[in-house]
Amino acid sequence: MRSVKTAKLLILVAAGLSFLFSIYLWFSVDKDQGAFVGLWVPSILSFGALLTNGGGRHE
Repeated sequence: MRSVKTAKLLILVAAGLSFLFSIYLWFSVDKDQGAFVGLWVPSILSFGALLTNGGGRHE
């Protein structure tokens, strides 16, 4: 159970860092790069949901 909580925390941290990095890119460097990195957030969260739920298998 603890490993699932740790995995969920790491996934949320990764998504949060990606979100913050996309905001930085959007306002400082290039809006296109910021939008591209911003698309990582739902991808990270979806992949994390897939991993933590066992790939859709029911026990």
